[in-house]
Amino acid sequence: MKSFLNFISEATASQQAARLGLVGDGHGGWYDKNTGEFTAKTEKGRLKFYNKRQSVGGKDPAQTEKEKNISDPNFVDPRIRQQAQAQPAQQAQPEPEQPVGPPDVPKTKGTLTLAFGRFNPPTIGHEQLMNVARDAAKKDKDGQYLIFPSRTQDKKKNPLDPDTKISYMQRMYPDHADNIVNDPETKTIFDVLKMAHNDGYTNVRIIGGADRVKEFEKLSGNYNGKLYAFDNIEIVSSGDRDPDAKGMEGMSASRMRLAAAESDFKTFREGLPPNTKRSEAKELFDVLRGAMQVKEGWNIWEIAPKFDWKNLRENYITQRVYKVNQLVENLNTGLIGKIIRRGANHLICVTEDKIMFKSWIKDVSEAIVNGTTQSGVPANQRLVGTDAHRKYVETMVPGSDRGKQFINKYRKK
Repeated sequence: MKSFLNFISEATASQQAARLGLVGDGHGGWYDKNTGEFTAKTEKGRLKFYNKRQSVGGKDPAQTEKEKNISDPNFVDPRIRQQAQAQPAQQAQPEPEQPVGPPDVPKTKGTLTLAFGRFNPPTIGHEQLMNVARDAAKKDKDGQYLIFPSRTQDKKKNPLDPDTKISYMQRMYPDHADNIVNDPETKTIFDVLKMAHNDGYTNVRIIGGADRVKEFEKLSGNYNGKLYAFDNIEIVSSGDRDPDAKGMEGMSASRMRLAAAESDFKTFREGLPPNTKRSEAKELFDVLRGAMQVKEGWNIWEIAPKFDWKNLRENYITQRVYKVNQLVENLNTGLIGKIIRRGANHLICVTEDKIMFKSWIKDVSEAIVNGTTQSGVPANQRLVGTDAHRKYVETMVPGSDRGKQFINKYRKK
């Protein structure tokens, strides 16, 4: 059994950080979880501490002798050394227990191909993502793929509630309808990966837009063996997206929301799959506008930030949005965390489960917690053709008595 002194001297960076209450950013940096202040970074497997008297925006004062010692990876506090030397060998502290990892589940299945996204609203680009997932899954013996729409709802960036959104997706993408999952428990990409682990999958393949590949690679890889355990995690791009391009490559949910807010039905319809009927497109257009509550006023940088980056940036710099200690949600992964540090164009956040993630400000929204508004179509209003259903649709489309919601098939694999 190692002595307490040897244990202190040989502790890894992560063990040192855990004892000091620091949280990592996945890039070797460590932050004080209470203040968000950058404290140390990993160098040669150990923590290198930085000047605690840093002055924001100015040159740091010279380090004291104590701070220089603390930065030394071989430094052990004299008080701890004295305590360890005075401690009898038979009372040496046992090594700490390792954190509990994922449950030990027999791997009885091969590879699950999956896609996690907002789909708010569904677009022609999302059809391409599903086609890529289906084609990738064909390489495997079982050929299993699943699509997981996020569960977040707000009137700016996620106006459609999950049930309504998935109902339209199953109607708009009939070839993929049976693979679209409506499960309230899959709120984040980690929920999906843990589910796949618990279901006995050996490997996973994640499909996402080219702009999200690196984010998925880092997050999924960092927690493999901690929250779930796969032999291999593959990230596949569904294609590039260019907001300035025309056609499918330039069509995004952001542009669709902007078209709805500007009452531009022509552009909106161009962003839907070609087989979508005009009446169905108009219905979705009206439902989306009603959910966004356009008549209350809106700002482009709030509903489609990539098309008004200048104003988003201005509101961020002046701290009108995304302040330290505020809860935000990463719209690509579903993770909700507290902001502990603000960068030039990004945020460092940490979840309740101590998962740290970095997000560009265009990819987050204020987290809605403890909401009391019931989302989705109530059970007694889902029967198409009934008065109850008609009244529900009218609440979604102010001033309109037209349209019928699609029945939610609620398919869960």
